[in-house]
Amino acid sequence: MSFSPAYALAVWRRNAAMYRRTWKWNLLPNFFEPVFYLFSLGIGVGAYISEMQGLSYIAFIAPGLVCVAAMNGASYEVTYNIFVRLTFEKAYDAMLTTPIEPDDILGGEVLWAVTRACIYGGCFLVVLALFGLAPLPSSLWALLVIPLTGLLFAAIGITFSLRIPNIDSFSFYFTLFLTPLFLFSDVFFPLRERLSPAWLWVAEALPLLHPVRLARAAFTGQFSLVVLWDIGYSLGLSCLLLIWARRSVRRRLTN
Repeated sequence: MSFSPAYALAVWRRNAAMYRRTWKWNLLPNFFEPVFYLFSLGIGVGAYISEMQGLSYIAFIAPGLVCVAAMNGASYEVTYNIFVRLTFEKAYDAMLTTPIEPDDILGGEVLWAVTRACIYGGCFLVVLALFGLAPLPSSLWALLVIPLTGLLFAAIGITFSLRIPNIDSFSFYFTLFLTPLFLFSDVFFPLRERLSPAWLWVAEALPLLHPVRLARAAFTGQFSLVVLWDIGYSLGLSCLLLIWARRSVRRRLTN
C-alpha cells in the first residue's frame, strides 16, 4: 500500500485552502437545513406532541439532526466536489505528476470530508447547546459521533462517486438514498414503536440509524450494549467501502 500521511495531508490542505475562499456560501445552506427542520418540526409539530420517549419532541429530534448535519457536510464534499475535481478540473491528474499517489488522494479526500462533517455537526451542536437542547456534559460524547458519521458517509459517498458515469447520477444518490435515510433512521420518530420486528431487522441496515442512536444515547446519557453494535457497524462498513474505493480510485487514476 503506497500511502503517505504527509501527502494525504497535502491533499487535505489543498481542499482547505479552496474552502476558505467560499466557506460562507458553502456553510450557510447545509448548516441551516437541519436548523430549519429543528425549529419547524420541533416547535410546529412539537406543539401537538406532548412528549416522545420522556422528552419534548424538539429535544427528541435534536441529536438525530446533529448526525444529519454531519452527513450532509461529508456527503456534498465526496459527491459533486470530488466528481468535478476528477472529471472536469482534472485536479487529481495534476496531483499525480508529483510524488502523490492515488492512495494519498483517497486518504486526503476522506480526511477533508470528515473535517467538513465536524464543521457542520459541531456548529449545529453549539446551536443546540445555546438553546439548552444539548444536556451537558453528557452531550459532549456526541463530539465523537460526529467524525464517525463523517467517516461513514465519506466512505459511502466516495465509493458511489467513483463508480458513476456522469454527474446527473447524483440525483439518484440524494433523492433515493439520502432522503429515505433522513426520514426513516430514528430521527423523527422511534422506529421500535412503529415498525414490526421483521422491518426492524431491515432498518438495522440503514447507515444513518447507527450514528443517530449513538448521538441520542450521548444526549440522554443512557448507554447500552447496542452502542457497541452501532460503533462496530459504522467502523466496519466504513472500512469495507474504503477498501472498495481504493481499488476504484487506483483504476480511475492510473488507467
